[in-house]
Amino acid sequence: MSGAPAITGSGRALSALRIGKYAGGDAEWDAFVRAQRGWTHFHLHGWRRVMERALGHECIYLCAHDAEGALEGILPLVRVKSALFGHYLVSLPFLNYGGPLGSEDAVRALASHATCAARRDEVTLLELRSRHEQPLDLPVSHRKLTTVLDLVPNDADAVFRAVPRSLRNRIRKAQRSGVTVRFGAEQVAAFHRVFSRHMRFLGTPTHGRKLFDEIAATFPEDSLFACAYIGETPVAAGAGFFWDGEFEITWASALREYDDAKPNMALYWALIERATNAGCHTFNFGRSTPDSGTHEFKKHWGSRDEPLYWYDFSPTGEAATTPSPKEGGYAWGPRIWKKLPLALTRLLGPRIVRFIP
Repeated sequence: MSGAPAITGSGRALSALRIGKYAGGDAEWDAFVRAQRGWTHFHLHGWRRVMERALGHECIYLCAHDAEGALEGILPLVRVKSALFGHYLVSLPFLNYGGPLGSEDAVRALASHATCAARRDEVTLLELRSRHEQPLDLPVSHRKLTTVLDLVPNDADAVFRAVPRSLRNRIRKAQRSGVTVRFGAEQVAAFHRVFSRHMRFLGTPTHGRKLFDEIAATFPEDSLFACAYIGETPVAAGAGFFWDGEFEITWASALREYDDAKPNMALYWALIERATNAGCHTFNFGRSTPDSGTHEFKKHWGSRDEPLYWYDFSPTGEAATTPSPKEGGYAWGPRIWKKLPLALTRLLGPRIVRFIP
């Protein structure tokens, strides 16, 4: 890639920074990430292997070095390209965050470099998904938000008492109904059984089990898979990540025919309790579309909303977003998908959804 154009940030020519592809190892990248304000699990270098091995996408992990060669910024970019859905550069696709980290000058220089690449490659959209506001002169979208619950580290009883009474009653109902929750990488298979079935119900192509197996293998210490069972039948499932005193549930599903037993309530409380007992100060319910049913469910826990800052650049200058199978010209898809046999959706889904970032 060609270098970023000279732009002035906080009084220093950004061209003084050297921008290029990162050629180092996990340790240097991750040490830098963990030292930055606003870092998330999805900035860690292991996600590069996940994207390449499980999804087959080209990863363009960029870095900024100062004149002395010290690492000053990073930007993980993933190319998602198909004839049907379009050509995207996203930091990070399928996930909620992953935008540039580092000094203000480095963030600006990396974003400038990425826009040059987007223009050169004639992509449909460059999207930098950030948890916090960035010093970027790019259009920002708040079409998604995240919802977080403040915890009392190591005091699950206090957290439970703070949960609204109506939810506490549903959690108790699930426990009386015999719902139990199991944790660990050995739950990946059961998790995917529930997840893929629920996605078919929603009319949405599902990721393949290979993605979640790769996540569990790459992040054995800070990924967490959980399944709620009635007897030996998995009926609700979730997966998420620990980082910096926070736990985010990134994927969650429940089977509608078991709604009366409230297994999703048992699942969420078990994850909240687990995060609390691990010393976390924040439980992150993950991203939602504002005012959607999912968003309302998360708000009922007494949580609070945080806007997400997704910075977009379209080389054509036209408004663009990443594709959704429920919007625009793809709206017919969910209606058909719901009618397909489950086995067929599990076979075809991963081949489709990998191109919908």
